[in-house]
Amino acid sequence: MTRRDPDFTFLAGPAAMSAQTLAALSRPVVTHYGDPDFRGAWRRAETMVAELMRTPGQIVLMGGEAVLGLEAAARALVRPGETRALNLVSGPYGRSMGRWLRELGADVGELSVPWNTAVDPAAVERYLDEHPGTGLLTAVHCETPCGTASDLARIGPAARSRGVLTLADCVSTLGGMPLEAAAWQLDVIVSAPHKCLGGPSGMSLVSVTDQAWAAIESNPAAPRSSYLSLLDWRERWHGKDQFPYTPFAAALAGLAAACEQALDEGLDACIARHAAAARACRAGAAAMGLALWPASDDVTADCVTAIVVPAGLDHQAVRLRMRDRYGVATSPDSGVGNLVRIAHMGPTASGLYPVTGLMALGRALADLGAAVDIGAGIEAALSSVSAADLIPAR
Repeated sequence: MTRRDPDFTFLAGPAAMSAQTLAALSRPVVTHYGDPDFRGAWRRAETMVAELMRTPGQIVLMGGEAVLGLEAAARALVRPGETRALNLVSGPYGRSMGRWLRELGADVGELSVPWNTAVDPAAVERYLDEHPGTGLLTAVHCETPCGTASDLARIGPAARSRGVLTLADCVSTLGGMPLEAAAWQLDVIVSAPHKCLGGPSGMSLVSVTDQAWAAIESNPAAPRSSYLSLLDWRERWHGKDQFPYTPFAAALAGLAAACEQALDEGLDACIARHAAAARACRAGAAAMGLALWPASDDVTADCVTAIVVPAGLDHQAVRLRMRDRYGVATSPDSGVGNLVRIAHMGPTASGLYPVTGLMALGRALADLGAAVDIGAGIEAALSSVSAADLIPAR
């Protein structure tokens, strides 16, 4: 069978893009060499990212998917053989950060929990009190493979009050879940445009506070004259108005358009829209008789819903049925469990998108022999959408 493009995408990144963002990406590509306004456009994008993060930190826009920004930040902060780090592990991305830290020569302690939960901030406080030499804490805001979220609002201040720098992976959450960088006292944040902002993939959005810059500048192991160097951006772009490397001009227009739409809507309204879409999806899944992967509501993320596939069925078969028969694409397995994930990111966190995702999931499960109450699930999701007055997708 010839496979066609899906009609609906509920991927946990890259997310679907709005018509405005796609239109911005279709414009002719100009660069810092050919456009006298390019530098101003780049700085305007930095200002918008800072506003969305609610951060006092300096923004660095790096040309490379968010994994590049995460590695760049880790390399900038770790002093081989000296740095003692606490890494929080509640999913695959936390596990990967721990591996990076060890490879970079950090002495890594970890607080690990089952991947359907999140690390208790009280446990973080106890660990830091018992290990006073800890200098760096790394945490993932949302583990998209698990549909879970960490309480950075408590973890950040716990670290700052003990003189510990924080590196927060907020790749999935910018624009879709509360992220209060200043209030939460986060030192380095790495995010991306291709999740809840509904922008293009290929950029890392990094915020660095003055405290973090001081630590990076005094670290002889921090990359210099390297594509992974935050310092090159600090010294040349922010210091001398010179790009250290050819900027990712093609993605800038898409990033700017995505940020403008979020700010025009209002950041709080944008976050509330994502939360409402997630509530509708969770309500529908529960009414169908399906179980959510997160162990409790207080660790459930609003940018993606992870649903347990009924016993006897395989998630891959379910996802293929959703795509090939019903034109609905969801994210592939990330090694977490027998799950299907319906993302609520950008344009798909609105209108009847949550209902559409659930309809395809319920029908695919029924086709494969699962006993699910599709009608009850759709009614519950529609009732939630109606109560929230979810605006249509743009």
